[in-house]
Amino acid sequence: MTQQHRWASHLVEDVLPWWEAHGADDARGGVRTGFDNDGVLVSSDRFTWSQGRWAWLAGELADEADAGRLPVDAATWRRRCLDTSARMIAEAVRPDGRTHFRVTEAGEPVTDAAGESATSVFADLFVVLGLSAGLRQLPAGDPRRGAWLEAATRILMTARDALVARTAVSEPYPVPEGFTDLAGPMTLLHVSAELLRIPEHPPMAREVRDGAGAQVERLHLVDGLWREFAPLRDGLDDTLLARHITPGHLLELLWMIEHAGEQDPGFGVLTAQARLAYAERAASLGWDADLGGVLRYVDRDGGAPHGRTVAGSPYEALVRDTWDTKLWWVHAEALYALTRYAPHSPALADAAARVQEWTMRVFPEPGGEWLQIRDRAGDPLNRVVALPVKDPFHIARALIFMNRLTA
Repeated sequence: MTQQHRWASHLVEDVLPWWEAHGADDARGGVRTGFDNDGVLVSSDRFTWSQGRWAWLAGELADEADAGRLPVDAATWRRRCLDTSARMIAEAVRPDGRTHFRVTEAGEPVTDAAGESATSVFADLFVVLGLSAGLRQLPAGDPRRGAWLEAATRILMTARDALVARTAVSEPYPVPEGFTDLAGPMTLLHVSAELLRIPEHPPMAREVRDGAGAQVERLHLVDGLWREFAPLRDGLDDTLLARHITPGHLLELLWMIEHAGEQDPGFGVLTAQARLAYAERAASLGWDADLGGVLRYVDRDGGAPHGRTVAGSPYEALVRDTWDTKLWWVHAEALYALTRYAPHSPALADAAARVQEWTMRVFPEPGGEWLQIRDRAGDPLNRVVALPVKDPFHIARALIFMNRLTA
């Protein structure tokens, strides 16, 4: 079996059929994601976060089919992309340039205890990601193009302004005062780069991408060290927030930078040598030498995260309580990023082989997709470790990229 066949067959024969049978809403558009780790649907509410990612995924699958790289039906996946995009426009997008974080099955917004429905800048940005794919899939001359592009642009700029002003909300884990998080500029960088794939892309998308890249370099990737949460004032460097790092997140960011540079050779964040060094550091610190697999969080010097807590925040509790879990998205991102860098470093070639073996031995569920949440030993762990959803995005995206990489 060739490597190309391995990744394509796992995607087409195992992963996508599970989502087509259980998640895809082909009657109204969108995807159901309220599954527990056993694949039981426990909520019919729709997280906007997941709907935007599903629209992007469906559009990318249509493109891969058109390119002859995957044996899936391009028309089916194009329709799913467009139907999901249309449903987001109708149900999730608010007039103020923000989005409802969650809607019911019927499309009614769900509010928090304060009556607010727009509680995550990341939900906003993933709608832009989905619309970027929808705009690529719309036929030329389709009357929806103008409205969709206007909505994507307005949401992107609203999110950018909130992140720059540090007023952005990020449920379920708000950023504690005194810090800035890597996830904000990282997602801005990626989403704006995806928007630039549209022929009539808004000119400000390049400005947003470049500004986000500059923030990543200035605050989060400095002198060979990286900070998931960068302190904005003195006296915070010994905190848990400043000390902990997320290996899977850094590896995801690195391939996003590589993709943006391939798309636009004028774009650059870090030198090629620095990106390779960061990948080696993430692979080294993230690997669990005792039980295998990639740890969710580690200390910047390796091992369990430690440091004083300053906010008593939900995120600090998340780091302490789940640092040693083995998660689907961490391994999917490490799988692709390390394989991509493997030809350039013997250490990363070894790391890629280890991650490929452990991931594909532990996560795939016979007759299903992946059993996405595992404990440190790799055994199933049926608990919520972020949002209460089973996510279709990271696994399928990584397999698309792995197949493309080895084609």
